[in-house]
This record gives sequence, structure tokens and C-alpha cells, in this order.
Amino acid sequence: MVLELKNYMEKLVWQQLDNVLAAQPDLCKCEKCRYDIAALALNFLPPRYVVTTKGETFTRIKALEQQFCVDIVTAISHAITIVKAHPHHD
Repeated sequence: MVLELKNYMEKLVWQQLDNVLAAQPDLCKCEKCRYDIAALALNFLPPRYVVTTKGETFTRIKALEQQFCVDIVTAISHAITIVKAHPHHD
């Protein structure tokens, strides 16, 4: 059995990122900006580590998605404000 340690919050941030970015038509959506936004958002959120077997679905954490959704969108929005003001490219 192969065990993996995962920060489930990372998965949730990536799931919400495109929805939040879609509401920001004037924002750069290049890969660098997307990763900067995700990294900042994750720094604003508490980690939620889980131990899983390789390939296992995260069904036991699924219920947490609704609970964290508002916090995740808020963190992504805050990260967007920062990246928009200080992008790491021209």
C-alpha cells in the first residue's frame, strides 16, 4: 500500500480558481498569474492535510467543501487584488 500526504485545501483552491477568475475579465490569466494567485490564496487559508492511499477519492472530506467554499473564494479574491497590483511580469 502506497500512502500519500495531501493538502486537500490545494485541490479545493484549484477547483474554485477558474470560477473566480471568470468574474475578472480585466485580469491576466496567464499560468504565472494563476499560480501566484493560487499560492497566495493557499497562504491565507489553513491547510487541511489528509493521508490517502494512492488513487483513493477524497469522499470523507467532500463534506468540507461547502464549509470552506466562502473562505476559499475570499482568499482567492484577496490574492487576485495583490497579483493584479503587482504582477510578476510586464
